[in-house]
Amino acid sequence: MLINAANLDALRAGLKTSFQGGLGQAPSMHKAVSTPVPSTQKEQKYGWLGKIPNVREWIGARAVQNLSQHDYAIKEKPWELTIGVDRDDIETDNLGIYGMLFTEMGQSTGSKWDMLVFEALKNGFVDECYDGQPYFDTDHPVLDEEGQEISVANTDGGNGVPWFLLDTSRAIKPIILQKRKDFEFVARDKPTDSNVFDNKEFRYGADARGNVGYGFWQFAWGSQQPLDAAHYATARAALTGMKGDHGRPLGIAPKLLVVPPALESAGRKLLNSDHGPGGETNEWKGTAELLVVPWLA
Repeated sequence: MLINAANLDALRAGLKTSFQGGLGQAPSMHKAVSTPVPSTQKEQKYGWLGKIPNVREWIGARAVQNLSQHDYAIKEKPWELTIGVDRDDIETDNLGIYGMLFTEMGQSTGSKWDMLVFEALKNGFVDECYDGQPYFDTDHPVLDEEGQEISVANTDGGNGVPWFLLDTSRAIKPIILQKRKDFEFVARDKPTDSNVFDNKEFRYGADARGNVGYGFWQFAWGSQQPLDAAHYATARAALTGMKGDHGRPLGIAPKLLVVPPALESAGRKLLNSDHGPGGETNEWKGTAELLVVPWLA
């Protein structure tokens, strides 16, 4: 193949098509548990996470609710994936493998958001959310009916394989996916580019800017206890009984059970079986959907 503008344009178009095909094949499991938030700056503050608005009886003047209670922010990170194509491969028309490689490149970039979102979920036992506590913690501060601070848990601890019960029906899902720029295919493939001139290497890549953080901890339960009826019942009772400040019931309705592949069997038995391990009626059948996430392995 001659190295000229027309052939390089055709090559770039073919590689981009392969990339876009792989991007379209990538799973988007993160959409089930995360809320996308567009960003226009490197660091975006989420002070409004400090308060879930509460309707009050209108007596006297309106009471303006201050949503800037915390200094929680998500700082974006840059992401990239670049592949080099040797000039010799182009000149000898040895490009068959590159189509598959760029398809895989598209799948890899497309799955990055899944990896980030579920990594955040898995790390929620350590990483902090807006109140300065780990996202899954035993002592989140909440005000009771008398305005006194009490501790509320959204985990029952343990040291086993983690699993998660979530309410994903709300406007804000448990994980926030902040994107400033989604993955875009770019090329440095002009014969005069330094990478070509110095290293006889044409470069094609994709890059994005974004990061993840945590929404309301009240919408999620994380456990490292065995996934069985007793611990599942504990999770459901805790979530459905969640209250905001001043004793306001939040109406949490957990409907998604998120597990790694190691707990798929336990999850299916818990949510799909007619009977429990002792032959008793399985009261938890159909109470949630099961999402098996390879990124949690």
